[in-house]
Amino acid sequence: MEESRGEHRRKWAKQYGILPKLSMERRKDNHDYHSRRIYMITLVAEDRRPLLGALQDKDESHSEPWVKYSSIGDNVIYYWKKIPIKYPEIRLIAIQLMPDHMHGILFVTKDIGIHLGNVIAWFKKECNAVSLKLSGVSLWKSGYNDIILNSKDQLQKMVHYLQDNPRRLWVKRHKQEYFTIKKNITVGGWNVATVGNQFLLDYPLKAVVQCSRRIKTKEDIEKEVHKYMSLAQNGAVLVSASISKAEKAVMRAAYEAKCKVIVILENGFSPMWKPGGKQFEACAEGRLLLVAPWAHHNQEKAITREQCLQLNNLAQAIAEIT
Repeated sequence: MEESRGEHRRKWAKQYGILPKLSMERRKDNHDYHSRRIYMITLVAEDRRPLLGALQDKDESHSEPWVKYSSIGDNVIYYWKKIPIKYPEIRLIAIQLMPDHMHGILFVTKDIGIHLGNVIAWFKKECNAVSLKLSGVSLWKSGYNDIILNSKDQLQKMVHYLQDNPRRLWVKRHKQEYFTIKKNITVGGWNVATVGNQFLLDYPLKAVVQCSRRIKTKEDIEKEVHKYMSLAQNGAVLVSASISKAEKAVMRAAYEAKCKVIVILENGFSPMWKPGGKQFEACAEGRLLLVAPWAHHNQEKAITREQCLQLNNLAQAIAEIT
């Protein structure tokens, strides 16, 4: 049975510790936003204005890069803390302001009687009023993004994601070449978009990771992992579309061992796309190149056999670049 592109992306994200892309989804049609749940909320400043604060290098008081809040940022914190006073059913868990956006995690402990969107609308209205007084412009872009957290493990990952955001921004600013989406790049005769270290294409030794879908037992998968990891540890850059179960296992092991990899993506990059989880660290260290032969889309489509063959053909073409 063919799996949808959405299912393919979610499996990839789960296996490689990659956080959901915040721009992919807003309200869930079948979810009751009055009910008891934990949410991660993201708000973005209008036109991405850096009104909330400024990124600072680590110093004697901070072991990692951090964000010094502006007066507007201080007021955002003030009204965030006001939420449980106005809505006692809500408990706050975490917040992180960045220069041009914020993430907050809150817990709706019981039915609040109104849609969560009304709570966020009140919070945004108060922040906007302060911003108009201090800067002459409204603060927030319309709407918001939410992620519904379904487990304790997911909550812990999201809290860490918030806390790690300033460091990640510092890394991206200082290694911008690895995080820039580059379009219309000719690779192996294909026109593609890339993110990451393009010099990996020039490595003299590259190995295509291609494993049959019939390889499913733990023992057989471990044999494939051992085979390809031996190549990687001897200097080969692993190249794969990571489609089959065994291919995913090999690439997961490559990430863990900090090997150099080129990953072929079945979907392209959205304008605000950024790598997450292990992909972020691999990008920052120059160990990863992501290659997308097709344009980005939000549609849920099945990956056809023909498309899988095309992705594998691109992987082979990349491996043959000298």
